[in-house]
Amino acid sequence: MQRLLLFLFFWIPLCLYAQTDDSTTVLDSSYLEDQFYIGITYNFLLNRPEGVTEQNLSYGLQTGFIKDIPLNADRTVALGIGLGYAFNSYYTNLLVSELDNDFGYTIIGSDIDFRRNKVETHLVEMPLELRWRNSTETDYKFWRIYTGLRLGYVVGGRSKFVSDEETVSFFNTDIRDFHYGLTLSFGYNTFNIHAYYALNNFFNDDVQITDGEVIEVRPLRIGIIFYIL
Repeated sequence: MQRLLLFLFFWIPLCLYAQTDDSTTVLDSSYLEDQFYIGITYNFLLNRPEGVTEQNLSYGLQTGFIKDIPLNADRTVALGIGLGYAFNSYYTNLLVSELDNDFGYTIIGSDIDFRRNKVETHLVEMPLELRWRNSTETDYKFWRIYTGLRLGYVVGGRSKFVSDEETVSFFNTDIRDFHYGLTLSFGYNTFNIHAYYALNNFFNDDVQITDGEVIEVRPLRIGIIFYIL
């Protein structure tokens, strides 16, 4: 997976540069901007219970299509409504165990040796954005600020624990089905900073650690997003 991330990181900008370096310009007063996106993020879990720490590199990948709907004659202000897919992983020392009819949650002690422990999600997402940019029909390098709301539905959630002795992996139905949060993307030309802050809990409301503490973690994802016409 790390090789895939490195490949995307270097390959995507080259493709975008090749696109923007086109010497043939066709004027079109009804042009649209940034309708496809690809993003790579570093993921955090906020509001973690005491003793729960981040482990390894938690990352995310996202891609999709956003319909650009200009709101003014200069086409510098627009709405964006889209559909996409996202994969996100979160590596911590919060161990999830599969029980008979439920799941158990414990904190892995420092005396226990393990390689990886994570939860991951596959989501169908719907971005809703208010967009500002200072683009023109002939200028492909411009500033942009896109902010809005992103809705997500989990189509697959999994917990996985890997040590030298065993690998345990299973579907985790305690992960909340419906996610939503605030988004902000801003930058110039190819590279743009992207952030997502969740407004609801990652797990269902009744999920607890064995000592009775409710788990109310919320994802924060920060990374780079690339836009393509």
